[in-house]
Amino acid sequence: MYVSVVLFTADLRLHDHPPLRAALDGARQIVPLFVRDRRVDAAGFTVPNRLAFLADCLRDLDAGLRARGGRLVVRSGDVVEEVCRVAAEADADEVHLAADVSAYAHQRERRLRRALEAEGRRLHVHDTVTTAVAPGAVTPASADHFAVFTPYFRQWSGQRLRDVLDAPGAVGVPEGIGSEELPARAAVAGLSPGLAEGGETEGRRRLDAWLRSGVAAYEDRHDDLAGDATSRLSPYLHFGTLSPVEVVRLARRAGGPGGEAFARQIAWRDFHRQVLAARPAAARADYRTKQDRWRSERTAGDDIQAWREGRTGYPVVDAAMRQLRHEGWMHNRARLLAASFLAKTLYVDWRIGARHFLDLLVDGDLANNQMNWQWIAGTGTDTRPNRVLNPVTQGRRHDPDGVYVRRWVPELREVAGAAVHEPWRLPDADRARISGYPDPIVDLADGLARFRQARERG
Repeated sequence: MYVSVVLFTADLRLHDHPPLRAALDGARQIVPLFVRDRRVDAAGFTVPNRLAFLADCLRDLDAGLRARGGRLVVRSGDVVEEVCRVAAEADADEVHLAADVSAYAHQRERRLRRALEAEGRRLHVHDTVTTAVAPGAVTPASADHFAVFTPYFRQWSGQRLRDVLDAPGAVGVPEGIGSEELPARAAVAGLSPGLAEGGETEGRRRLDAWLRSGVAAYEDRHDDLAGDATSRLSPYLHFGTLSPVEVVRLARRAGGPGGEAFARQIAWRDFHRQVLAARPAAARADYRTKQDRWRSERTAGDDIQAWREGRTGYPVVDAAMRQLRHEGWMHNRARLLAASFLAKTLYVDWRIGARHFLDLLVDGDLANNQMNWQWIAGTGTDTRPNRVLNPVTQGRRHDPDGVYVRRWVPELREVAGAAVHEPWRLPDADRARISGYPDPIVDLADGLARFRQARERG
């Protein structure tokens, strides 16, 4: 076999890349291809933070290929048309692609297979490129997927992960295959000012640092808002510049409770992907409906805007939302608190919050984002669907000295200690020093009563 095409999607790396390895094993030359898919653009998923991070990833991938004698080919348009066009230009016999779980990814695979087969070419789809354990690899006896995490995790933990593949030593690309200019971060407007750098090189640097100095304490410190003791690897996993298989293997090799606790987080990611693979409609519809009559933009517009802007009057929620806007990323515990406040305390449709997160999160993964929002809204896989996270109690527990709040809510920097979580309780003289911070937009007891009544009525 002479030429194969490798279509990169959410797997923008050279290390541990099964489609790339298979293509190189079966062909003398390959075309590494990335298509800026106009259908994805039209769906609203290409927002500034992810476009800029993607530009970093593509440039780093191209640099890695060029160091090995190759290059990245970039095209824009309909992904099926562009893949077929490149395959024809290169006279390629095969196209290699990583499996993915969304309804769109399934449709893309079907369309690609039909179009390529009509031209006498073959499509090879590879599992465990974007997951550690493939969706459907473990299932309960009486269903096509697990709806509860704990039994899923037991089976997931018992799976033997495939071997990690080395990056290729050399990549040959045929001459004459045209490419667009690589995108650049500098050309993207409207970025979060604290957005991280993208790319496999940066992802591997961060992974190495995390394994040396962070993972050992992860079990004890992963909810520490002020300590910022999570890995911050989620953007690199989302864009596939890190391999979930390799990350799990390295975490386990690191050993101890921290390594196992971190591997469990990758299992949560795989769990959500196997749910969405089996139930693609859960990206927009309740996985388990509670017949909620959610408040909407029309009925709760002011409350929703206050939440988006980080001006709810509840400091830990406001800190979380301001971190999101500044960094395009948010601490996982903060995500839960911000989501619970919108969906349950304000009783606003979870889809409104999920869309806002996707508009800003650099790691805006459809499966993780939507299924986590459903989990916290009580319409997903949570076995306690009516739980409500109290932002004051949670703030005191996970930011006991108020360091996280004061980092992101400068209006409260003069408030000492845990008192920062309830500024409305400060003595009048102290409250007078707080400039511009709003009173709470809802009483927590009133919000809880509204939610419980709505669920009872539903």
